Amino acid sequence: MKVNAYLEITMKIEEANRADAAKVYNDYRGPFLETIEGALTKDLLIRDEDVQVLHGFDSVEHAQAYLSSAMFQNDVFVGLKPLWSTEPDVKIYSVA
Repeated sequence: MKVNAYLEITMKIEEANRADAAKVYNDYRGPFLETIEGALTKDLLIRDEDVQVLHGFDSVEHAQAYLSSAMFQNDVFVGLKPLWSTEPDVKIYSVA
């Protein structure tokens, strides 16, 4: 399958909390790829100023649906929220 959409979540996470954020990423990467409809890729990108998780999907609709999924709402969101310095920036892109 081809990636036709990306969900990008950019989070301000202090250096001291990044190991905890990476644990959430690693804990849910496999289940995300195995169980979320249309999920194709998931990468953790780290910069000095922020942390991004880039999710590849087969469609914009599946990317949007993930944000309201039980995994995102009950597990990923709950695990990451205490680590944020500010609210995350969430964007969905379609591949041209």
